[in-house]
Amino acid sequence: MTVQPRLAPPLRETPSWSDAPPPHEGLVTQLGFRPNAGMDAASEGVGLMTAFQPVVSLPDEQVVGFEALARWPTFITVTPQNVFSFANASKRAAVLDQQCIDAATQAALTAELPYGSLLLINTEPAVAHTTRANNPALSDACERFQVIFELTERQLLAHPRSLLDKVAAIRADGIAIAIDDIGAHPDSLAVLDIVAPDIVKLDVAMIQCSPQSDRASTLAGVLAHHERTGALIIAEGVETDEHLEQAKAVGASLAQGFRFGHAVPLNRQKCIAGPPLPALAEPSRFASTHVSAIGDRRALRVAREDIVAAFSRHIVDQARHSVDHPMVLAALHRAADFSAGPREIYRKMAETSPLVAVFGRDVPDDLGGSVRAVELQHGDPLCEEWVVVAIGPDTCKALVAPELVDPESRDGDRRFEFLVSSDRSVVTKAARSLLSRIP
Repeated sequence: MTVQPRLAPPLRETPSWSDAPPPHEGLVTQLGFRPNAGMDAASEGVGLMTAFQPVVSLPDEQVVGFEALARWPTFITVTPQNVFSFANASKRAAVLDQQCIDAATQAALTAELPYGSLLLINTEPAVAHTTRANNPALSDACERFQVIFELTERQLLAHPRSLLDKVAAIRADGIAIAIDDIGAHPDSLAVLDIVAPDIVKLDVAMIQCSPQSDRASTLAGVLAHHERTGALIIAEGVETDEHLEQAKAVGASLAQGFRFGHAVPLNRQKCIAGPPLPALAEPSRFASTHVSAIGDRRALRVAREDIVAAFSRHIVDQARHSVDHPMVLAALHRAADFSAGPREIYRKMAETSPLVAVFGRDVPDDLGGSVRAVELQHGDPLCEEWVVVAIGPDTCKALVAPELVDPESRDGDRRFEFLVSSDRSVVTKAARSLLSRIP
């Protein structure tokens, strides 16, 4: 295969196309000199165009599909990252997200790519999914291509409930899911088990830089996830022989980068049908963390409060000393139990963890630092449970302990039916249940 020379700036910058259309008629007059005028217009879809970067299979380097990328060549100072940040801040993300999906699917259909081609489309994690039933172009694209929705790294854990709702809706629609830029932000690695993506995309730094300790830890986490689930790995940013060698070394079966082609309109691109994707993960949601919902009842034990508290402290202690900085979620049986000592421990963990959250009735709004307080509604079964979950690439532990109701019991003599598990499927179910309660 002929290697294309590097002729354009990195993909993360807005490309300048020789065939880009001239500025919209009257656009300068229309926008005037208002601050953020260009950004304002771009976030409403003005000047939006779709570029497609080839995705190749490894090791044969055959083009098997494309990633659709939103671009605004009309506005030379506007970058896609800034447009989406502005759209999120101005509450236009949902409309812009849908415009980008529509533009990508329509362009792919018009270009008549081969049946079975991979088509990767970026989507914001906190934006609701518009189903195929309500989007004819997306439905047609799904019938013709292997469509994959890439969850961008932006705000992955900002709104966990919205993330879980979106993942469930996409899966129910029969569409595969990828997580973009693993390694660029700790949130992306933290949600691997929660989202269970069909494809994991490695950030360019994972391919272009030497695997020092932090990158090696990320790559180890990705390889462990691949081993558990069979998720495909895509290496981004492959430009040289050295990058290609590293992509193969970290288990990538697909790759993108200037070595294989730049992001340009589809009428210049050629490809063959892509490889079949693994069987898609099933949609899954859990409303309760009760042991009957997430674990084997034969593993249940009954213990007094002091024993359950000791297990809780043990899990937190493991999490706070873990090098992988896991996500930590805790449902308090009583808010009064969260005294100054535990608060300081959780606050320190939140300095390095992607997410530390505490659930309960009458939990103070401000728990210090970045710890998120989640008020439970009256009647929520979680109000009667003591739950601690720590989950990361290496850390995996959960305590789930609903109290056994006994009107005669007193403080110190209360008993809990409890389960302590290191089974990743059980821990993931418990984590999803807690995350679904965070707005």
